[in-house]
Amino acid sequence: MLLGLVLFYVGAVLILNGLWMLERISDWEIWVINLFVGVISLLASFRQAFGADADAASVKAAALSLLFSLTYLWLAANRFSDVDGRGLGWFSLFVAITALPVAADILRGAQNTGDVWLGLSWAAWAVLWLLFFLQLVLRQPVTRI
Repeated sequence: MLLGLVLFYVGAVLILNGLWMLERISDWEIWVINLFVGVISLLASFRQAFGADADAASVKAAALSLLFSLTYLWLAANRFSDVDGRGLGWFSLFVAITALPVAADILRGAQNTGDVWLGLSWAAWAVLWLLFFLQLVLRQPVTRI
């Protein structure tokens, strides 16, 4: 249930961040959705990792969800500070590298269409995080991609 809630807002924040990168949303507005999604995913992850029914699988899922939480919270924080974003870019490279084996593992064990969708989603997220690294650290013009 919590995963669906978080993924719904992750979809919204990805679209809005894309619009922001295309300069259709201002820096002073984009922090709102990033902070909101960061907090929601943080709370859901903490519930998943530290709830009464927490087990190894839920802690692993929470750890992966926290990759999203920190990304969105960091992006929101960067809108208030005078930084160039390289720290977030390097973190994004770490996340992209982390997401690839997650995608492969899910796809390798896929038993239904939902599993395939989740594995492909992780692969797509890895690409998005890699693009963030390319833009923030290597200063590559990837906005249109």
